[in-house]
Amino acid sequence: MSWIKEISYEDAIGRLKKIYDRVKGPNNVIDNVLSVHSLRPHTLIGHMGLYKNVLHNSNNTLPKWYLETLGVYVSHLNQCSYCVDHHTAGLKRLLKDDVKFLKIIDCLSLDEWDSIFESQYLEGLRYAKKLTLSHQTITKEDIHQLRNTGLKDGEILEINQVVSYFNYVNRTVVGLGVNTIGDIIGLSPNDSNDPDNWGHS
Repeated sequence: MSWIKEISYEDAIGRLKKIYDRVKGPNNVIDNVLSVHSLRPHTLIGHMGLYKNVLHNSNNTLPKWYLETLGVYVSHLNQCSYCVDHHTAGLKRLLKDDVKFLKIIDCLSLDEWDSIFESQYLEGLRYAKKLTLSHQTITKEDIHQLRNTGLKDGEILEINQVVSYFNYVNRTVVGLGVNTIGDIIGLSPNDSNDPDNWGHS
């Protein structure tokens, strides 16, 4: 649900129905962050293509749990409870380690990461914060700092794209009043080996 009109799975026809069939979860549930696009299905295609390739693609080399952590952190900084709820659940599922999961969530909520993250992951979080809250202050030196921790340029691009995606989706959600009513929290297009598989599980 949101502050604008949405078309449900049951009422969808034509192109929208076909897209919904690609992104649906169990019992034909369409996450509200996706159904908010229903009046302009072409934007849903753009959203899903970006989301799937930025976060759920086997060509990424950074661990998926870390990319998910970046998403939770950016959503926390943007005060987007919808994305925090969904991606915290996703992070927990990926880690399969309740102790590590709780440590990460505590660190993110307190904005104190030094005790748990390796230097390259730590620097990625610093970059994420700067790109989210003060993007205009980023310089070439910030990229050098990431490189100096051992991150390769492709991995820096992965971090940049995840952070940029979550800033986009956070503003979509918050700007349209999207909530989690009716959602199954934590679903995602998990099949990283198939970029065309958008099904949520």
